[in-house]
Amino acid sequence: MLTPEKETVELFEQNNINLVATLPCDRLKNLLPLVSKRFFEVPLSREEDGVGICAGAFLAGAKPLMLIQSTGIGNLLNALSSLNFTYELPLPIVASWRGVYRESIPAQGYWGTHLQAVLNALDVTTYEVHTVEDLPVVGQAIQESFKTSLPVVVLVSPELWQCAPADAFRQPGDQRLDFLGEPGYKRSKSPALSLEAQVKCPTMTRYEAIEAAVPYLRGRTVVCNLGIPCKELYALCDQPSNFYMLGSMGLASSIGLGISLYNKSEVVVLDGDGSLLMNPNVLCSISEQARDNFTVVALDNGTYGSTGDQCTAAQQLDLELLARGFGIDYTAKAYTAEDLLTALQLPMGPKFIHVVIKPGNTSLQDVPYAATQIKQRFMAHLRIG
Repeated sequence: MLTPEKETVELFEQNNINLVATLPCDRLKNLLPLVSKRFFEVPLSREEDGVGICAGAFLAGAKPLMLIQSTGIGNLLNALSSLNFTYELPLPIVASWRGVYRESIPAQGYWGTHLQAVLNALDVTTYEVHTVEDLPVVGQAIQESFKTSLPVVVLVSPELWQCAPADAFRQPGDQRLDFLGEPGYKRSKSPALSLEAQVKCPTMTRYEAIEAAVPYLRGRTVVCNLGIPCKELYALCDQPSNFYMLGSMGLASSIGLGISLYNKSEVVVLDGDGSLLMNPNVLCSISEQARDNFTVVALDNGTYGSTGDQCTAAQQLDLELLARGFGIDYTAKAYTAEDLLTALQLPMGPKFIHVVIKPGNTSLQDVPYAATQIKQRFMAHLRIG
């Protein structure tokens, strides 16, 4: 007889899920190892990052799912509304529903008891699982998400997991252990935390930097940060292989990473300093997951350019060194068009190119495509490629 955990992963498999983005909950501790063995798992350090990665993976033809704690839903609501609902991108989310069943942590209570009402107010379809008899709705929710091209949330009560004894998951010789200091726990990477770079005055605006990169971008898969950068890319090099972001600040590199995992074409992300600092967790995901076909071009003007050039924290730190600290090995700094083109030609990847530029925006028309048009022509490009 299958345990609830084994039945859950069977439902994932029956519905052709091939990427599971995860953040742990102690109620899921027996389910997560099964996921790791049977699916491509992307461990997350922040839920919004997972929304972006799953969106990119779907655009490239994958069937992703998120497996998280219900508290994390509070972190990703804006990403769902401005990315998944805007572009009509499916995302089944299976959430360990805390605060509602024999909860010993007081901080879980308020959000847990109000969560479903919040999701209902946002028109997010929800399902509840309390017992083994309820488990088939997991498959139903996955199917509904991909049929409607919208997020669907399954709230799984901890009541479900108490059906199986703890030793049901222990096998003879099983090396999976639940605490630090045992076999399997190791620090596999020690990033280089030194960087010698001469501080120079920037010579290009963002528009000029994108213009310099156009010969390289043409024909490649490009994800562009929201706001004026999209307008500038559209004016300089509109092509079906451009994914223009209309919202979801901080997720450009996450989306690009998800695409690169399921498409062999080179993926170039035109990101910004404000965006990267809003979701620096993506640098961790890039270090752990990115392939050789992935490049981030960090256009750093030290300001929030689309909202009036308010200063960002990038004026007080070095984004290239930050990327190195997260474990990205192949980095470069660019101040001129020649620097940028040279860095783009580096053969190794994933790459992080820190382009130091001047503040300033070019007055241009809006990108004339609706979100679903951007999605459709972009997906068509990926299928052809």
